[in-house]
Amino acid sequence: MRPLIYPATFRPDETGRPIVTFPDFPRAHTDGKIMREAFEEATDCLGSVIAAHIAEKREIPEPSPIKRGQKLVPVPLWVAGKLALYLTMREQKITNSELSRRLGVRETVVRRMLDPNHATKSEKLQAALSVLGKRIAVALDDAAELRRHHRADSV
Repeated sequence: MRPLIYPATFRPDETGRPIVTFPDFPRAHTDGKIMREAFEEATDCLGSVIAAHIAEKREIPEPSPIKRGQKLVPVPLWVAGKLALYLTMREQKITNSELSRRLGVRETVVRRMLDPNHATKSEKLQAALSVLGKRIAVALDDAAELRRHHRADSV
């Protein structure tokens, strides 16, 4: 199982504003007025950089191990299903045409499933993953525990 969560470094700039960088995506960075806003912006930034990688058919790195002082940023739900399908197809060397044949749909339907700018119903993504022998499992974390973890890292 591949976690859809990436480590990020949150460091204050000279004015104290949190700056966020991703070691797995060196060109991705963002900030926020306060830490909570920086974390929200980091989630959006991560989704955008992953969407760009999918659209450009680029390799998406495995999340690196978290290091001291880093925080884990989840892949946003709006792109997580498309990422799961994209990674599975690349891993299994399945083309759009082959997946469309297995699903009994036109190739354009598969292309749209992978298009980050096209809304795709989660049921369609799950059906596509199912024919590839995969499924998405959603986890629910305790937000209070996450906040405690963030405060402990900030001290």
